[in-house]
Amino acid sequence: MTTMSYFRILGVFIHILLFFNMGHAQVESSSELYRTIMGLDSILFVNGFNNCELKEMEHLIARDLEFYHDQSGISTSKEDFFKAIEQNICGNADKKPIRKLVANSMEVYPLYNNGVLYGAIQNGVHEFYIKEANKELYITGIAKFSHVFILQDSMWQLKRVLSYDHRSPKE
Repeated sequence: MTTMSYFRILGVFIHILLFFNMGHAQVESSSELYRTIMGLDSILFVNGFNNCELKEMEHLIARDLEFYHDQSGISTSKEDFFKAIEQNICGNADKKPIRKLVANSMEVYPLYNNGVLYGAIQNGVHEFYIKEANKELYITGIAKFSHVFILQDSMWQLKRVLSYDHRSPKE
């Protein structure tokens, strides 16, 4: 191989790496997409999960939602998802689960089709607490999550969820 061929191949390789990294970078926390996904997260978890205002989040859940949980299995529909929340999250006001997003853990990656934004991947870490009357909020667990949001007709919907690596906060 000549020196010129070597540098030509090296140059092509560097361009491929730069293109790949630029095309798959997470967005900045100041970007509109990041703020949009943060707002969706708030509706899903502050309004829905924490305050059991399920009507607030209903429009955000895709009919064919797939939810993969490393401890409670798979949910494959919007109906199953809401049934699980009603029973497991909102069913006992005396011992209410609360979710908090770990500060600075959220990452957002845009999804494009031929240069047109059609969705986003949200990754992060969240902590779970229990709220009981006359007690301080106490942490019960921590886990990682990945969400796939799809943008259709100017509406965002949660389409796929991975909830994994659930562990004790002491681990």
